Amino acid sequence: MDTTSRLIMLLEVVEQGSFSKAAELRNIDRSVISKQIGKLEEDLGVRLLNRTTRSFSLTAAGAEMVKKAAELRVLLQDTVQLAENYHQEPRGLLRITAPGHIGKHYLMPVINDFQKRFPQVSIELRLDDRMIDIVSDGFDIAFRIGEPRDSSLVARKLARIRMLILATPQFLKIYGEPKTMADLADLPAATYSNAHMRFETISYIDENGDPQEQQIQPVFRANDGEALLAKVLSHTAFFTMPAFFFTDRFDNEKLIPLLTHVHLPDYNAMYAVYPHRDLPVRTRLFLDAVKNYIGEPTPIWEKHIPNFDSMYQSVRSNKK
Repeated sequence: MDTTSRLIMLLEVVEQGSFSKAAELRNIDRSVISKQIGKLEEDLGVRLLNRTTRSFSLTAAGAEMVKKAAELRVLLQDTVQLAENYHQEPRGLLRITAPGHIGKHYLMPVINDFQKRFPQVSIELRLDDRMIDIVSDGFDIAFRIGEPRDSSLVARKLARIRMLILATPQFLKIYGEPKTMADLADLPAATYSNAHMRFETISYIDENGDPQEQQIQPVFRANDGEALLAKVLSHTAFFTMPAFFFTDRFDNEKLIPLLTHVHLPDYNAMYAVYPHRDLPVRTRLFLDAVKNYIGEPTPIWEKHIPNFDSMYQSVRSNKK
C-alpha cells in the first residue's frame, strides 16, 4: 500500500471516528488499519495520532495531513471520473443509497433494466432510512425524501410528493365520516414515526390561504408504510400518507380518501443527491433512467390513485 492510500485510510478513520468503523467500512480487520496508519507515521517521520486503548486524537501534524488527504481524495475521484467519461460504455461499480421503500419499489425496477442494458456496471444498493454521509461512505448517488441540508452536495429535485387522508368504509361506519379537519381530532389515527420525526398533526391550508396544523390522536405509530396500511385495513384507524407509498393501484372499495375538498400542501419532494455536478457516465445514465421511470410532471405513484388530480386542491397547490 502506498502513501496516498494510507492517507485516505487516515481520513476514513477520522471521519468514521474509530479504527473499528473504518475497518468495517473497508471490510477488513481493525489490525490492518492500525498497522497501515503506523506505517504512514513511519514513512512521514511524524506522529499523526495520539492513541489510547479506546480512543484517539489528532496531533497538529495529523490535522494538517487529514486536510491534505481530503483534498487528495477529491482530486483522485475527479481524475477517475474524468477517465470514466471517456468510456463509450458505462462500466464499474455504482454505489447507491436510498430509503427502504423508495429503493425496493422505485429503484429496483430501474436497476434491473439498467443492468440488462449495461452489463459491465455492477451496482451496490444500501437501503437505509437514516441520513448517510455519502462522501465519507463512498456513495455515488443518494435518493432522499426532503431537501438535503448539506449545501456542499448537489441536489436535484425529481418529483413532488403529495399527501392524502384515508380510511376504510368499515371505519367510517363505526366512527362516522369527518366533515371538517377539526373532526379528525376525535378519531384514532395511525401515523409515521421514526427516530427523527413524529407526526402529531396534519398540515393544511385554510380558506384564507394560511397554513394551519390540525392536532390528531395517534393510537398506532410505525416507521413502515406497509405496517401502517395493515393497521388501517383493520378498520381501527385512519391515516395520512404520502402518495409514494402506493406502489400499486389502490382499491376504492377498501380505502376511501377523506376531506378531499381540503387543501393539503405537498409533503416535501424526492431528490437525487450527489457530490459533484460532473457525474460519471454510469451515474448520469442511471439518474436519467430513474427520472424516466418516475415520470414528470406527474410521478408514477400519483397514477396509482384514481382521480387524485381532483383531490386536495392539487391544481391550486401546484400553481403556487
